[in-house]
Amino acid sequence: MADVEYQFTTTERKVRKSKKTTSSNKRRESNDQGDVTITELDKENVYPLENGHEDKSGEYTKAMNKDWHSGHFCCWQCDESLTGQRYVLRDEHPYCIKCYESVFANPCDECDKVIGIDSKDLSYKDKHWHEACFLCNKCRVSLVDKQFGSKVEKIYCGNCYDTQFAARCDGCGDIFRAGTKKMEYKTRQWHEKCFSCVVCKTAIGTKSFIPREQDVYCATCYEEKFSTRCVKCNKIITSGGVTYKNEPWHRECFTCSHCNTSLAGQRFTSRDEKPYCGDCFGELFAKRCTSCVKPITGIGGTRFISFEDRHWHNDCFICASCKTSLVGRGFITDAEDIICPECAKQKLM
Repeated sequence: MADVEYQFTTTERKVRKSKKTTSSNKRRESNDQGDVTITELDKENVYPLENGHEDKSGEYTKAMNKDWHSGHFCCWQCDESLTGQRYVLRDEHPYCIKCYESVFANPCDECDKVIGIDSKDLSYKDKHWHEACFLCNKCRVSLVDKQFGSKVEKIYCGNCYDTQFAARCDGCGDIFRAGTKKMEYKTRQWHEKCFSCVVCKTAIGTKSFIPREQDVYCATCYEEKFSTRCVKCNKIITSGGVTYKNEPWHRECFTCSHCNTSLAGQRFTSRDEKPYCGDCFGELFAKRCTSCVKPITGIGGTRFISFEDRHWHNDCFICASCKTSLVGRGFITDAEDIICPECAKQKLM
């Protein structure tokens, strides 16, 4: 209803009637504005007429601030005398009632009958009605002096228009009544009070907001509800996060689970779903080389060799006698040592 004008005009015509009166040696005029007075004069009193001649009959017509022979004051359309008759003045020309209604009166949009001079002509957007015909197209209540709306060239009272055509709020589902402020975003619209955050219920007004599916959020509530949070501290990650095993971390929160050294951009490994730097992992969980007793971490692609319950770094897997690498070769154990076949033969000789 807010986008519909509620105006109509009322056309009233001033209908005049000529009157025939008699006086002696003086002119009489009616007190009713627009009336015509015909005055009969004594024979010796002859007034000059508009055409400059005299009327020997002693009778003339006073109309439109001019003097006329009684037989000359006629309808502009049909030339019938208007003396003593009701008439309508249009564009400075007099018309009898019949001609005026035939030429100028409007047909009623409701009953299709002519709106005569004795009826009010109510008009709206080039349409006209009798006062009694100006009704709501649905409930038939009179719309005179009431708000109304038009749709598809038909008129409706405020209630009927709202029920059938008024836009509805995407928040509460109620209509937007005339004068109601409307908040719009893309194809959606809300009452001002309904345009609020779905979480905290605070009216958004002109503040920033974020739409999600069918709901609207203020920026604060949206961040609290949907922003990415660090799996360690549970705070929102605004920038520069790290992803590990499809989980988000602040860079400063992604640290070794043992020494708390930052692992961002560093080599690391994990144990029981927890990240560790290379040193801590080796000290805590790695196998130790039988030769150098240092942890075998495997970080960086380091290869190692295992035999029974013993393990060696590739570089540490050498003959105890000649120090030749045994990687990819046969070897013989000698107590805690390993030796190449050649050294084993010499030892046996």
